[in-house]
Amino acid sequence: MPTVTSPYTGQCLCGQIRYEVDHIEPNMGHCHCSMCRKFHGAAFATFGEAKAEIFRFVAGRDLLKAYVADNGTKRTFCSHCGSSLLFEPANSDGSLVEFTLGTLDSEIPIKPDAHIFTKYGAQWHDITDDLPTFSEGRELDSSQ
Repeated sequence: MPTVTSPYTGQCLCGQIRYEVDHIEPNMGHCHCSMCRKFHGAAFATFGEAKAEIFRFVAGRDLLKAYVADNGTKRTFCSHCGSSLLFEPANSDGSLVEFTLGTLDSEIPIKPDAHIFTKYGAQWHDITDDLPTFSEGRELDSSQ
């Protein structure tokens, strides 16, 4: 794995919320679940992970709003521009932060490594790369 320079930076569309992250974990996935598709208005959403202690908001924390779905998942976004910033699974212990890679301003040395929840994918989108696909989440689906 390449050495990571620190910190990486990112922000919402309007720039009022900014964050830094010192290291991005190797699990980076394209999520095709229907909630991610609806929340992002796209065929899938792409997330990176970081340990909570090395992810920090440096501006605009007071503009963060969250939507908690019926299944207990939490999506955090900018209350001013609507940019999706974070995702938190219902079973999260808080040790990892999942953030949207599309909000990064910095170049990163790693790329997404999988497509997850593909059984819920948009029928109008075909996965055309060679990344592993999981019909459910990685931990729920061992068939690739």
